[in-house]
Amino acid sequence: MAKNKTAFVCNECGQDFPRWQGQCNACKEWNTITEVRLGSAPANRGASFSGFAGSGSSQVQTLDQIDLNDLPRLASSFTEFDRVLGGGIVPGSAILIGGHPGAGKSTLLLQTLCRLSQQMEALYVTGEESLQQVAMRAHRLGLPIDKLKMLSETSVEQICEVALKEQPKVMVVDSIQVMHINDVQSSPGSVSQVRESAAFLTRFAKQQGIAVIMVGHVTKDGSLAGPKVLEHCIDCSVMFEGDSDSRYRTLRSHKNRFGAVNELGVFAMTEKGLKEVANPSAIFLTRDEAAPGSLVMSIWEGTRPLLVELQVLVDSSAMSHPRRVAVGMDANRLAMLLAVMHRHGGLQMADQDVFVNVVGGVKVTETSADLALLLAMVSSFRNHTLDQDLVVFGEVGLSGEIRPVPNGQERLIEAAKHGFKRAIVPKANAPKKAIAGMEVMGVSKLSQALDAIL
Repeated sequence: MAKNKTAFVCNECGQDFPRWQGQCNACKEWNTITEVRLGSAPANRGASFSGFAGSGSSQVQTLDQIDLNDLPRLASSFTEFDRVLGGGIVPGSAILIGGHPGAGKSTLLLQTLCRLSQQMEALYVTGEESLQQVAMRAHRLGLPIDKLKMLSETSVEQICEVALKEQPKVMVVDSIQVMHINDVQSSPGSVSQVRESAAFLTRFAKQQGIAVIMVGHVTKDGSLAGPKVLEHCIDCSVMFEGDSDSRYRTLRSHKNRFGAVNELGVFAMTEKGLKEVANPSAIFLTRDEAAPGSLVMSIWEGTRPLLVELQVLVDSSAMSHPRRVAVGMDANRLAMLLAVMHRHGGLQMADQDVFVNVVGGVKVTETSADLALLLAMVSSFRNHTLDQDLVVFGEVGLSGEIRPVPNGQERLIEAAKHGFKRAIVPKANAPKKAIAGMEVMGVSKLSQALDAIL
């Protein structure tokens, strides 16, 4: 074995330095730089994991010479999970699944591997729970447990040695924060250990053609714990969102080298584990009767439209500074749209509290919800009930114009499938061919949209 090399790493941001210093130049924190001794891999393992991208030889090829037939996607037994991954699990890929405690990360992966083990070799590595605890959960969920191989280990080198003997098609590592490499002289969960462990597993996955799924912890603000290089080195980063007291969970891809980004999968937590929701729009549309401030909008999530109910409450404020609260939407965009409403809609809400909520816990990040938000605010402010069969989408500019949004035709077709009869959309998104059973009104100014509902 070669001699150990010494490096200096900041425990806060993961920045490397050639020598020790008191303050980190990147994050400006004091006394966070520690010495790390990195040792090269032994000779009997160096040949196996020498190439990070998994190439067997340094041979130049053109793209048309690369054979893709030997990389068929593996179905995870969950259609929603496959959708988020871009069509299934790619052999040799490194996937990172993060989420809050109790969201259901381990439950989802245990269900997936128990079903996959009936068709192929699968290995579940647990570092946080004992084998008995995992077995108890599998029995409680009623999963097929006769073929899934289990391993309780936290040493990355030992895990890879066992995987080389077992040769699984899919391997789960739960979780990356408790894994460690012997040559790295720091505690598990530190920046150095997480970075080196993830890099080692990624090299192993690509070199051996084994799909490795890693579970990651999150911080208080919901971001993945560990260095940012953790998200850079893996192929797919997925976040499992949802509170432990909520029935529904959402699986959203933030990075995907093999599919669309921001793809959304919806699951329901039951006594028998997670069950996928094939028609998410149906669970978010649960209005029994129309009410002021309630409106249905059509948003685009990944590769499909989604119908979501938007609720707005506008009430007189008793404070000198009225409150602006937005749950599921950007609060800064809410303040901007209030200014647009005052300037181009003629409605003054400076003395009103405005509360916005997207039903179902969905987080809306695109601008197609602008028009629906403004019309719902007017509905609550005027105490005017909107029709239950009305759907709205469109982006609002600072000059009061209604801008088109992508995939307008698909949004309208999805709304027509759920029985909506009327739609207010940007004029550029109005379909050239009429949609059966739906009256579509195209507007180009905010004033035209207000006239259509008042």
